[in-house]
Amino acid sequence: MEYIKWFDELNGNDVGIAGGKGANLGELTQKGINVPPGFCVTADTYKYFIEKKDLDNEIKELITKVDRHDSNRLSNIASEIRDLIKYSEMPEEIKKEIRTAYKKLNEKVGEKTEVAVRSSATAEDLPEASFAGQQDTYLYIFGEEELINYIKECWASLWTARAIYYREEKDFDHFQVALSAVVQ
Repeated sequence: MEYIKWFDELNGNDVGIAGGKGANLGELTQKGINVPPGFCVTADTYKYFIEKKDLDNEIKELITKVDRHDSNRLSNIASEIRDLIKYSEMPEEIKKEIRTAYKKLNEKVGEKTEVAVRSSATAEDLPEASFAGQQDTYLYIFGEEELINYIKECWASLWTARAIYYREEKDFDHFQVALSAVVQ
């Protein structure tokens, strides 16, 4: 499995791999627009992480307890799910590819640099629902370990109370959406 896709490997049809933001950055790059270089930790990598760390059943069990009209309960469950993701060790094979890509990105820009880690969900906006801005972005991330931690933070942001509430409100299946982390 490839855990990383560079912008020049993506196009507008790759929402399922890179989310909307990642696919569009790929499309712009393919068209020769001057886009700061970067890569996506794919949505399939997120899914693999969730399955490999055996989090899927725990998340499914917790999400069945959600009552979107009980904000305290919703907030507590969202926090539990995010903690499951943030405090689970990322598999070494994923970390290795992220470290390699980060080094390559630093070589491309000619220095060790800070990056943005941006969430890019695979849920596409619909006429009756817009998923834009529901997940987190982190700026000024420096170093391999910090990058790995903030990729998990992005993944965890798929499960904020506001994101869960919105999916519940729109009757959108929580498990039909995944998240790619864009590193730029």
